[in-house]
Amino acid sequence: MATKGPINPVVDPMIDPRTGEYAVIAPGHNFKSVTQKIGGIVLTGNTPLAWFFGLIVAAAIAQGVLVGITWLVLKGIGIWGVTIPGAWGFAIINFVWWIGIGHAGTLISAILLLFKQTWRNSINRFAEAMTIFAVVCAGMFPLIHVGRPWVSYWLFPYPNTMNVWPQFRSPLCWDVFAVSTYATISIVFWYIGMIPDFGTLRDRATLPFAKTMYGILSLGWRGSTRHWIRYETASLLLAGLSTPLVLSVHTVISFDFAVAALAGWHTTIFPPYFVAGAIYSGFAMVLTLAIPIRKFYHLEDLVTLRHLDNMAKVMLGTGLIVAYGYGMEVFMAWFSASHWEFFMMWNRMFGPMGWAYWMLILTNIAIPLTTLWSRKLRVNVGYLFVLSFIVNIGMWFERFVIVVTSLYRDYLPSSWGTYRATKWDYMIFIGTWGLFTFLFLLFARFLPMIPMSEIKMMLPQTKVTRGGHNAETVVEEAV
Repeated sequence: MATKGPINPVVDPMIDPRTGEYAVIAPGHNFKSVTQKIGGIVLTGNTPLAWFFGLIVAAAIAQGVLVGITWLVLKGIGIWGVTIPGAWGFAIINFVWWIGIGHAGTLISAILLLFKQTWRNSINRFAEAMTIFAVVCAGMFPLIHVGRPWVSYWLFPYPNTMNVWPQFRSPLCWDVFAVSTYATISIVFWYIGMIPDFGTLRDRATLPFAKTMYGILSLGWRGSTRHWIRYETASLLLAGLSTPLVLSVHTVISFDFAVAALAGWHTTIFPPYFVAGAIYSGFAMVLTLAIPIRKFYHLEDLVTLRHLDNMAKVMLGTGLIVAYGYGMEVFMAWFSASHWEFFMMWNRMFGPMGWAYWMLILTNIAIPLTTLWSRKLRVNVGYLFVLSFIVNIGMWFERFVIVVTSLYRDYLPSSWGTYRATKWDYMIFIGTWGLFTFLFLLFARFLPMIPMSEIKMMLPQTKVTRGGHNAETVVEEAV
């Protein structure tokens, strides 16, 4: 009787047999297939009907911003739910939340580039786009919150005839300089990274208008050695400039609260706590965008489970820092022996709006930090998609708790009140979702979502093997 040989286990081509990790890019790709896969999304003449449907829905939701701001300018900020002492409401909550969402793009693009993490290449382009669109949504809130947005240029140091300069001791001026610098560097970094791809789209476009537009955007890119040297140098310089912004922008925004002599705000834990929370929510938003994109455009071979796993790991690490910040707030409220600090924390937990505090604990700590330890859940696409919404809901409630529950019951019980957002608050906030989605859909259709040039550098064809085909040393050099 013939004996049966060992049954070979099913080998997943997306798993590296040496490390057991998921591959960063699926095997079988070459230079042509990468160009066709990514460039075809932009240059195709058959736009999916689902894209038009999404664009129309997003544009309709974005009308809430236009209607809400128009009515705000006509009637004043009394249409909002802000009162005394709760003079900060949805405007500042949404401002901090949207700025936080933009942090992952800069982190993926700049810091991971400096650390030579190649897994960033498939997700950095749309993460950078997400940053810019989030800053657009965030920037409008401080502008309309001041009450007279038509004189917002007073916040900039320009030579006027009265020789009146901005008050640089005001956190409002800090926000203007921090956010404008952040937006400028992010846009330049985003555009510079797309120049080689614009050259590819220019050469492959068939429509005269598309060829002309991509030709203008490519700035005469020819792919010569001199061009690549300048491109790499500019990318590293911009990454070096962008890296401090990841820490500085949300640190400056945290100073809006930390410099105030108010229980719950006047604390030194806010800068690192805000930065970690921003990265936490930013990576959650990257997952929210990456998972539908890879499914809709069939990009599972470029945005692989390795990317989702790594982003979930970053969320786990930053989530632990956020949890530490929550614990330190409770500890310092007790350790300070301050009646005001103790009451502030008690009121956050068990006051009229205590439900919001326990909601953020559930969505930011209890659910994510008990499940992201599992690798099976970190590569479970459906679970990560749901979790990304849970985390961003929790981070919004965190900003709500910080802003509202520290204000609506201050030092004077005679001025205590409550906070209830109005329909205009919700209209403008939900409208920014539509604006963000509208801009992102336009980006996904007309610009390359994934950098073709950087993906090609990861292919086996770009690796030089020295010592023959049996050599153990592989020198990774782009050719």
